[in-house]
Amino acid sequence: MRIPLTSILIMAWLVLLPGLVFSASDKERQTRATGILESTPAPSRYVVEGAKIIDTVRREPLFFKGIGYSPYLVNETPMQGAPPGNDGRYEEHLGLMKGMHVNYLHVFPMQMPTKFFEALDKTDILYGQDIWVCPYEEDFLAEPFLVKTMEAVKAAIDHVYQVGRPERLVLFSIGDELQPAAVIRTDTRHPEVRSYHGKYLSVSNRTPSEIAITRLIDMAMDYELTRYGQRHLYCHTSFTHIGPLADRPDLEVPKENVITPDIGDLICLNVYTYARGVRTSPPGSVTGSSYQGYIEELAATSNKPIFITQVGLSTSPYEPKSWVPGFGGHKVEDVPTAFAAIWKDIKTAKGTEKICGLAFFELNDEWWKSGEDMADSSRHDQEDPEEWFGIYEIGKGNQLTPKGKIPETVRKIYQNH
Repeated sequence: MRIPLTSILIMAWLVLLPGLVFSASDKERQTRATGILESTPAPSRYVVEGAKIIDTVRREPLFFKGIGYSPYLVNETPMQGAPPGNDGRYEEHLGLMKGMHVNYLHVFPMQMPTKFFEALDKTDILYGQDIWVCPYEEDFLAEPFLVKTMEAVKAAIDHVYQVGRPERLVLFSIGDELQPAAVIRTDTRHPEVRSYHGKYLSVSNRTPSEIAITRLIDMAMDYELTRYGQRHLYCHTSFTHIGPLADRPDLEVPKENVITPDIGDLICLNVYTYARGVRTSPPGSVTGSSYQGYIEELAATSNKPIFITQVGLSTSPYEPKSWVPGFGGHKVEDVPTAFAAIWKDIKTAKGTEKICGLAFFELNDEWWKSGEDMADSSRHDQEDPEEWFGIYEIGKGNQLTPKGKIPETVRKIYQNH
């Protein structure tokens, strides 16, 4: 059969399409390759089956009732790379979390000390390890940046096996909340980079920033499998300000720069009630909230497990940024109602079966943020909402003190699941 020249040209164009620069529609973004090759070894215990995470020993799906955990206390800061103190705080903290029926910790410090793991051994709590990637980088695809970042990734993986508890670890998250300006810079500098075919991951029709994420995850998998003979689940954690739902008027990146964090085993996304992309969502089908509306649309466009890795409210004394409504200034007595509403939004949403977990951010206030100076960790800044997201505040002698009924509310939410 003779094929017309126009048909040949069309077919050639389709073959070349992965390397072209274009703004993908939401439907196109759904059908793109999202990653893991079939030949990639599965994790030894916690695996993905469809839109569920399964414990292969107990043969049951998992739902993570989580807490974000960064145990730095007064006069401690990670700004110079120091780990949190190696003392008895972990017995106290894990006891409080067990009392709230928490079964998962999303751990932010990459070098948790031995006493944390000793305290963890006395519980049945699982954990996931966040691996920090500089979100403000000039160019995520710059080779020196990738090399330097991989050294930190390798160190975090080594720490799990040498000090931590690999049998209790569920996932590694490579990077958290890449900043919009850095994403746009990277994409602008590398418009031709649209595909990556690695040892364990292969993707096409992605943005350059997504390719950088893919390369890091692929190299991390390779390192863990080569050195330790097994792997855990992998993800990248993003936030709604830069996607994945692109049809929002308040996103901080153009549509062609939207990040979809579906590269890897599962989708990890920080979803705050007041965040960009969320507050402009349509009402949910049951509660009518924009939060439920966002969750429902996210679930409808995803075929992997979805982990809401952060949600919370800052109880800073006032809201310092009028152009970011909701970022700070929440009254302690109002937070329990808001948390209960978030839980109802998630559990009654269409597609809720795809949600594999939720992590409230966070256990305790972090005085060291946002690191304006070396003495920042010695004071609780009223004008910095980042220092006030804790379910507990730090009291005298570094003891954690409940913020009103917030811990009790989390306990009731998780107890009834």
